[in-house]
Amino acid sequence: MKKYLSSFYNISTEILEKYISHWSEYSVPRKSIITECGRTERYLYFVKDGIQKSYYLNEGKQHVMFFAYAPSFSGIVESFFTQTPSKYYLETITDSTFLRIPYSKHAQLIKEHRELETLFRIITEQFLIGIIERHHQLMAFNTQTRFKKFVKRSPHLTNMVSQKDIASYLRIDPTNYSKLINTVKI
Repeated sequence: MKKYLSSFYNISTEILEKYISHWSEYSVPRKSIITECGRTERYLYFVKDGIQKSYYLNEGKQHVMFFAYAPSFSGIVESFFTQTPSKYYLETITDSTFLRIPYSKHAQLIKEHRELETLFRIITEQFLIGIIERHHQLMAFNTQTRFKKFVKRSPHLTNMVSQKDIASYLRIDPTNYSKLINTVKI
């Protein structure tokens, strides 16, 4: 985690170690809902192992928005940062192990240390850039291009996540996804 956070912004070792010392390990079995729609996210998670998905339900159908896996943050971040009810779910796809910090401690440390505030501003900026890039891909690229970009960025997920979930994430009909898997050279 220390290496991951330091890759965004160079923060003093003392402050970073103090911050990390407040994270605790947390393990969840596969197919467990960590955060439900309508509940406020109380923790920020850092993935040590496993894969999770965030999704919303519309007329009983899951629409996958994100996958999280090591090393990265997980959780319903807008619910966590605003302390408002989540509009979607966070569920483990595989057994998952995290480090997590409660909102109250995170907020206190951010308030006490300007360096941490800067670090999380930069992380939030990078997250926003990723969301804009994903939005661009969904709006501008055809199915085949979206699929190729996904496989290039996260090839391991094609063997670890259901085709149905990946198809949902890419906004591709599951039948078309099956055809792409068999016809597109990876």
